[in-house]
This record gives sequence, structure tokens and C-alpha cells, in this order.
Amino acid sequence: MSEVIVDVSGPEEGTGDDQGGPCPDPMKSISSDLSRLDLQGLLPAVNSSSADGSPSPSSEPSALLSLPWEILTNIASHLPAQCVINVLPKVCHTLGTMGEDSTAWQLRARRLIGSSARFPVGPREDFDWPTACLEMEHLITCWRRARRTQKDEEERDQARLPEGELQVAEEQEDGGADQVEGVGMAAQEVAYGADEGMDVAMDGEMQPILDGNQIARLREELVDRLEDGAEAPMEEGRMAFHAEEGQDAAPHHYGDLANPRNVGNEREVEMMQPQSPRSPSPPPALECITLPSDHISQVNSVLLLGGEGAVCATASRDYNVKLWDLQTDSNGALLYTLGKQGDLSTHGGWVWCLASQGPLLASGGFDSTVRLWDLQAGGAERGLIRTEAIVLCLSYQTDVLLAGTFDKRISMYDIRAAEPLIKSMRLHGDAVMCLAADDNYIISGSKDCTVAVYDRRAGKGLKKLRLSSYLLSMSHSGYEVWAGDNRGMLHSFSMQAGTLKLLSQFDVGHTDLVTGTHRSQGSLFTCSSDCTVKVHIPCAPPRTLCTLRHQTGVNGLSVEAGVLALACGDSSVEIWRPRK
Repeated sequence: MSEVIVDVSGPEEGTGDDQGGPCPDPMKSISSDLSRLDLQGLLPAVNSSSADGSPSPSSEPSALLSLPWEILTNIASHLPAQCVINVLPKVCHTLGTMGEDSTAWQLRARRLIGSSARFPVGPREDFDWPTACLEMEHLITCWRRARRTQKDEEERDQARLPEGELQVAEEQEDGGADQVEGVGMAAQEVAYGADEGMDVAMDGEMQPILDGNQIARLREELVDRLEDGAEAPMEEGRMAFHAEEGQDAAPHHYGDLANPRNVGNEREVEMMQPQSPRSPSPPPALECITLPSDHISQVNSVLLLGGEGAVCATASRDYNVKLWDLQTDSNGALLYTLGKQGDLSTHGGWVWCLASQGPLLASGGFDSTVRLWDLQAGGAERGLIRTEAIVLCLSYQTDVLLAGTFDKRISMYDIRAAEPLIKSMRLHGDAVMCLAADDNYIISGSKDCTVAVYDRRAGKGLKKLRLSSYLLSMSHSGYEVWAGDNRGMLHSFSMQAGTLKLLSQFDVGHTDLVTGTHRSQGSLFTCSSDCTVKVHIPCAPPRTLCTLRHQTGVNGLSVEAGVLALACGDSSVEIWRPRK
């Protein structure tokens, strides 16, 4: 298990619905409660004789609908995004059209993120604002903190940590606690007006907050409002969430050089023990399980499969790939270990990367092979591709499988053909560490500190950017590409019509290799060999909502349908998922 540290200086009261980050699918409790709201006196009278029960066109406008459109839009902006999209259209046509107002969604996003942050980071054309707001609101809801624990209990826990490992809570009860400056937090304070001039939505108005006492009171009131509407009873042993402001200042080391990602970080971090809340409050929206220990060495890669986060594939340095059922058993159950009959292991070396397309799963490893597995046929082997070097990254598109290898090459395969190799390109001067692709372009990052774009249709390289560090993980969504490097930095790029442009680089507090990155319209997840996983809103600069701390480095992550899977350096796999 891991310690959880939550940043509550930013937006923590958002609600909504989405599947872009590890939060529940559309919340049945919210939608059902909202659908039962008593709207009498606020909406037009309903003609009981109407066959479909919809408001009669001849009904007199109610007080609400007679208001100017700008005021209606303002009112709707204070409802959860899920309600605006799914509930209001069922009430009447006029309210239903509010979900089509792009300006209203942009104002909502600004309230969630802050007026000084840029969102989206990339091009704005064709940006899906409703989906982004849904994801952000659910991200904030699911990763929000529970009630703050008693101050003396926190101090006792901090006193038990070794010197240099103390965690300083970001939330200041009386506005007078000392602050510890954390790595990368200065930019966030500028963007979000930390503690001075910060706007907090309350009773439909934007209230300027001038001191810490007011901040603390408003936060408590807003958290109470959220908790009043939350479902699920209090459970024993619930995990305490801790506010964070400073970053772990303990020294770190890079592990053995034989590891291409240098992720052999075995630094010990004492874990915080669960705290007893000051007063009863609902349990967190997420639960965390650790899959039964079955690998005997570090897990390098995880991949959630099937579109619903019900199955998880794990790849390890013990040469094996295992499939896990996350639904049948509350703690997860091993389905099987992939491999041909009679084989002692899945691969003949470390298994380093995974990718999937439909029912097929691809695994690549240090034995210089890519192996294909049919999950609908019980994990039967469907193909073996022999490369000329260690396979470090994979990307599986609808028509082609891409592999980045240690010999500086990117290879394209058509697994349906008898001779699967289509083309092999050498776009870099060193090992290819990460890949991202769509139907038209391939984006690759190399240890030579370059990022290259390859046009699949034209069959040629388009552009190469040189950085001061090399990228290890990459996520491409829409017109944006986010990547993490070997120095703990995040890089954001715009990718439009084959043109890759570096927009910004951000220090979000990672102090070592960023080994995993996942970005969607309204969520951003990163993990690092510095033993942390961070949950952000993907704005500029990224707004960090939560930090999970582990005892060992985290080698990779996967996000699907509200589930977060983590590959940990101690051979364990951690699953964060919606609490049932």
C-alpha cells in the first residue's frame, strides 16, 4: 500500500462524471438524485395529457426560464457537468441546449482550474470541452481528501519519520503554519494565486480570499457540502488523505546502468499509517488493492485491457506476462501466465513493454522478440516476431504494430502477413525509449535527446526536435502530446497536421525518471522512479491534485475506465479503482 498526500490548495470541490481518469463511471447516485430534484415552481408547467410527458409548448414561462440566457447559463455552471449533459435535456429543450454552449463549458473549466492557468495547453479547435469538464470534475471528486485529521496526530506521525523524510501538510488550519517550498511549486503558486487573491466559488459568486483563516473556513464549508451529498457509509480502517505542499527532499540514486530506464531505485520511505478522522465522514471514492504476489522480480509494465479495466496484464523481469481478473475477486485473481505449452516462461529475458489492440496482446522484451497473444483464445500464442535488438517500447494501432528497439530503430509490422516486417526506420542516434502514434503519424523519443515525427502516408520523417534531456514515457491524445524525461520534468507538445511543436516543460515535483505518463482531455497521471505517482489536471502549469508515495520506484502505469494500475519496483502491482 502507499501513503496518499493530497493537494487541497486548488480545486477540490468539483463534481462530475467521466471515464478519463481513475474515478467512477457516471455516478448513479448523482444522476438519480438530480433526476429526483423538486423543480416545482422553477420549470414550465407540464401538460399531464401529453403523451411523452414533456413540457407543453404553450405553457407559461416559469420564473427560471424567463431569466436572461446569461443568468441561466451562470446557474447551470454551478451544476455538475454530468447533470448538464444527461439530466437537463430530459427536463426541457431550453435547459437541454445549455450543454451545447461552448462558452459556458469554457467558463466552467476556468472555474475548476483557475483564471491564470492555460487550458487546453494545445490547440483549442475541435477541443471537447464537455468531456474535459466531466473528467476534471470526476478527477477532483475521486481524488479529493477526506476530512483533515487532528493536527496533533499528524505531528506524531511526522515525528516518527526519519530526518529528511518529513512531509509538511499544505493546508494551513490557521493560516500561520510555516511553509516548505517544494520542487516545482513556485510556478503553481503564480498560476493559482496561492493563498492571496485566490477565487473560491461560493453561493454563485467569486469571492476574493485574502487570508488563511478565510481559506480554511471556506474549504471546510465546501467539503461539508460535498460530504452531505456523498453516498456510501463510513468504513473502518479508511485511508487518511494528507495535504501536501513541499516535496520529498530525501536524496535518491539511479540504480544499475544496465537498466535502460535506470529504475533500480530501492530507496526506503517510511509509510504514513491510517489516521482516525476528527469526525465521521464518507469513505474515499476510490479503493486500493495490491494483487496477490506472484511475480518474483520487478514488474516493468502494466496494461489494463478490455475497455472496462476488468483485466490487467503485468510484465516482469522474471520473464513472465500474467493476466489478472480484477472483477470476480475483490482482491484480484490470477487468470494465467502466458506462454506456450512446455515453456518455462513467457519470454527468454526481461519483459519490458506491453501493447494491445482488440483481443490481441503484444509483449516485448530483452530476448529481442515481440510475442502476440490471443486473449479470446485463453492467451494462446498467435505470433512471434524476432527483432535484432532489445525491445524497449510498443505501440499497437489498428493496422500496424510498432516497436522501438535498443539499436536506434522503429519497426512497423503487419501481424497478418507471413512476413510481418513492413519497414524499419532509423530516425535516432541512440535507443528508442518511447512511442506514440495514430493512423497518420508516429512520434518517438530517444536516448539521444531527440523527438522525431514520421509520416506514415508519405513514408518519411518530418521533423526532429532536440531537447536537453531524453524522454522515457509519452502519451498522445487529441492535439496534445505529454512526455516525461530522465530528469523528472514533464514536456507538453502540440501535434497538428504533422507539425510537432514544443509548448512548455514543467517541474511537477518528480525528482527522478518519469517512467509513466497518461493524458486524457481532463486528466494527467505520472509516475516516477522517485517512488511517487502524481494525479494532475492537464493545464499549464499542471495542477497536482494528489501524490501517492511508495517504498520503491514505480516503473509504469495504465489508466482505463476509472481504474489506475501501477507497476511497482518491489514486484507488486497496485490497483486504484472506484469503490463499490
